Amino acid sequence: METAGGWTLVIRDASTTLSPDPAGAIVYTFDADGRPIAWSDDGTLYKRSLASEIHGRRDAATGRARFVVPETEAAGLFGRLRARVAAAPAASFGGTGRRRIEAILAWTPERLLAEKARFDAAYEPLGILPPDQYLAIVLQATHGCSWNRCTFCDFYRGRPFRARAPEEFTGHARAVRDLLGDGARLRRRIFLADGDALVMSNARLLPLMAIARDTFPGRPVGGFVDVFAGHGKGSDDWAELAAAGLVRVQVGIETGHDPLLAWLDKPGCAAEARAFVADLKGAGLMVSVIFMCGAGGDRFAPRHVEDTATLIQALPLAAGDVVYLSPFIERPDSAYAARARADGVRALPAEAIESQHRALRDAVRRAHPGVKAARYDIREFVY
Repeated sequence: METAGGWTLVIRDASTTLSPDPAGAIVYTFDADGRPIAWSDDGTLYKRSLASEIHGRRDAATGRARFVVPETEAAGLFGRLRARVAAAPAASFGGTGRRRIEAILAWTPERLLAEKARFDAAYEPLGILPPDQYLAIVLQATHGCSWNRCTFCDFYRGRPFRARAPEEFTGHARAVRDLLGDGARLRRRIFLADGDALVMSNARLLPLMAIARDTFPGRPVGGFVDVFAGHGKGSDDWAELAAAGLVRVQVGIETGHDPLLAWLDKPGCAAEARAFVADLKGAGLMVSVIFMCGAGGDRFAPRHVEDTATLIQALPLAAGDVVYLSPFIERPDSAYAARARADGVRALPAEAIESQHRALRDAVRRAHPGVKAARYDIREFVY
């Protein structure tokens, strides 16, 4: 850490942090190439995606406001940030500090906005990531979701499921490597997307994992899979993937109440979820299991909480595993909303959803003291 003229500069291998505020309330963070990652401005936290979208978040007594800055305003925000960095006394810092600041200033608003074209050339549309993978290197081994019929999920609507061949995946991985540049240092994991890339047979998946790890060496691998899809593999298959570098599997269980799963058009049941997680743990893998708070509205609320807490208690979780509790976000034009209207299912108010969150969090703490229970708000996703 260096200080000069009231500014603080922190240089790490993967990032540069600048602050003109001795109290640390104003902080600007950049990747090793000098591109903005996050910064604060007039009480608002901004995050830049790899496509140079700016996501804003502002906390107030009435709640948290989230928004995406219109593209017409993004250049102005990038310009204001750059002007503030230009006011830092670069000449007063050491040689490495000066070079880092010069790299930041080389990113003009126009150059930053041009990153969107490079992002679009490297990626198909991205759906969603779990929070522990927001700083992963996402590689799209598949497109879409092999099931794609859950009423509550519209991340992959209109996108047929397709797995990439090794040659195509190699080109994709190299394009991502070129896009990230030295910014890849910040991203210490690989996440195989899209919705359930791990559903592929090991014969198809293992070559893609090898390509991913050759392109980005030394990084563990994670990916999504659902219970119904994951049951297609046996414990030996998961052990083979673990030996090839798979470390963590994200499993969308959603609820332990079987009638609610059926109402959501999600196949599987609580007993299958328990057995599947046991297979993953038996293969030496860590898991992140995901449950929704508020799904099923007033009709399913009591049994959803009761049966999900029972399932949480039965899961063979250990230190390093995560239970994600995701507040349900109902999209007005979704299949879920249409079914809820037809069946007279009313959405829960925010305080009732929060009550479910507390109940399930407490269930995790009672059953698995060493396991983290964390909030998973899909509105916070930025890649």
